[in-house]
Amino acid sequence: MIYKNVKLGKNTLLDEPVIIGKPPRGRADGELETIIGDDSVIRAFTVIYAGTRIGRNFQTGHGAMIREDNIIGDRCSVGTNAVLEYGNRIGNGTRVHTGCFLENVTLGDNVFVGPNVVFTDDPHPPCPRYSECVGGPVVGSNVRIGANSTILPGVRIGDNSLIGAGSVVVEDIPKNSVAYGCPAKVVKKISDLGCKKRFYKKPYEWVKDV
Repeated sequence: MIYKNVKLGKNTLLDEPVIIGKPPRGRADGELETIIGDDSVIRAFTVIYAGTRIGRNFQTGHGAMIREDNIIGDRCSVGTNAVLEYGNRIGNGTRVHTGCFLENVTLGDNVFVGPNVVFTDDPHPPCPRYSECVGGPVVGSNVRIGANSTILPGVRIGDNSLIGAGSVVVEDIPKNSVAYGCPAKVVKKISDLGCKKRFYKKPYEWVKDV
């Protein structure tokens, strides 16, 4: 089902059934513009609300749900059963894996978010002054977040960092850091990592430090 005021880019494939441009509560059909860029693939059972802007070469898994007021860059993907509530800002080349949850989150370019990562944005839910509080996490560019991690409200993760699987990030992580645990603590620098298989001298040597 495609609602009014939806702009689909050239060569964009819709794998029915999908819902594109669904008006959020209190908005009329077509009141908010919905944009999906060229050469995108929207897989079956995906729902994309009105008021979202998505760049080129975008892909969803099956059953992804993307609410209003999301801005997503080029070459991004949102995995199967992932949920993007409103207000996310996602940079180019970023991958949000299966089963993730985001709300009011900022992700930089080329971020990898592993399966079932949860970002939170309300420290004392349900607070009546929620919108005035710390808000969602801010993640820099070239960050990797391992599966089943939880990122708490207002946390900032610096560029080119790695968060180990199953971590709970409760405080800011400096750039170029490796952090893991509950709560997550910085244990080393990215430059200290080694490649176990020795395919490369260092993991992420193909990524320029930022």
